[in-house]
Amino acid sequence: MERLLMEELIKWKEKKTRKPLLIRGARQVGKTWIMKEFGRRYFKQSVYISFDNNERMKNVFSMDFDISRILSALKVESRMQINPEDTLLIFDEIQEVPKALTALKYFQENAPEYAIVAAGSLLGVALHEGTSFPVGKVDFLSLYPLTFREFLMAAGELELAELLQKNDFQMITAFSSKYADFLRKYYYVGGMPEAVCTYFETDDVYEVQNVQRQLLAYYANDFSKHAPTETVPRIQMVWNSIPMQLTKENKKFVYGIVREGARAKDFELAIQWLLDCGLVHKGYRVNKPGMPLISYMEMNSFKLYFLDVGLLSALCDLDARTLLEGNRVFTEFKGALTEQFVAQELSAAGMNLYYYLTENSSGEIDFVVQRHGHIIPVEVKAEENLHAKSLRSYCQKYQPDIAIRSSMSDYREQDWMVNVPLYALAGFLNGIE
Repeated sequence: MERLLMEELIKWKEKKTRKPLLIRGARQVGKTWIMKEFGRRYFKQSVYISFDNNERMKNVFSMDFDISRILSALKVESRMQINPEDTLLIFDEIQEVPKALTALKYFQENAPEYAIVAAGSLLGVALHEGTSFPVGKVDFLSLYPLTFREFLMAAGELELAELLQKNDFQMITAFSSKYADFLRKYYYVGGMPEAVCTYFETDDVYEVQNVQRQLLAYYANDFSKHAPTETVPRIQMVWNSIPMQLTKENKKFVYGIVREGARAKDFELAIQWLLDCGLVHKGYRVNKPGMPLISYMEMNSFKLYFLDVGLLSALCDLDARTLLEGNRVFTEFKGALTEQFVAQELSAAGMNLYYYLTENSSGEIDFVVQRHGHIIPVEVKAEENLHAKSLRSYCQKYQPDIAIRSSMSDYREQDWMVNVPLYALAGFLNGIE
């Protein structure tokens, strides 16, 4: 399958001021695959080193940061010559050897000619535990589950994917039924690479659900294996509460849903651990849509989303028959799947998540996006419901340059807002200048 991050990796390779690159992302989103595939396509050879349970590499990096000595050790480990002009060095699960992470600074300072790509699923956790980080000495990219456009590409629908990239809404409207059909499937399958491959290889949604359940069990095992023992039950409680949180009318995260009488201090560490692992997205409330949005966010009012809509469907035990029942899948769980879909599409596009809620909680805008000097309200509708009372009130009060209602209806411009189909929303926002 193709991943759009490959384009960013090519740009990184060609940068004159290239630094060692860290790819961040949750487990099982395809970091190892894309690093190896990048090396296979664009370098003469790759040297792949996994630091997971690798005592030899722990010993190599425990001595000093002499780059010549480290390179010699890497040659012995890989049984390959390492030529800076045509070799990609791949460091996988780098958080398992914290000094290897620190060593990236010395590669950047003393041997910048070497191309190094590193990844670590629990990198955020390692940094919070005090790992010395090479600040300013590395480049970053993030990898997420497949976006809807990547899902279309995996299905072989390259033309449909290209139309979304070009924002060709005349043609997008002409093929709206095909987009809706694929979006219905995406809500169930999601974007985890193994689930996507299983679906297109077998055309069996029950096999997909087995894969998703295995992934959920894998993450639960991670909780027990890597998190502090006293925090593990709370992580699991937060994780299991997210579907219930997202089906509330006001989707603000409520600690009392996790455990009766609970307060923020009881679960802050658990939430931070899930964020550090890339397993959840966090959207903050803003009390005013001002520039920049971060200046107006409320740290204690937020929503949590899963990393993947397919995993949310699996955790909720969504019946596969909903795929066959028109647009019912879009409205399941009070539209929670739709809001989850938009949250992960915006996150994958590099947009921070915010929402707006009036002081009396009478009017909520699901997402507020900051793009190129614009503050853009986005009201999300799970079906072809064209009422947008909250959005109209917001526009009357703040007079935004651009306002968006996103639903299953076709693209349509009105005098005060534009309706953008859910499946085209991320591309539309990316195209705003």
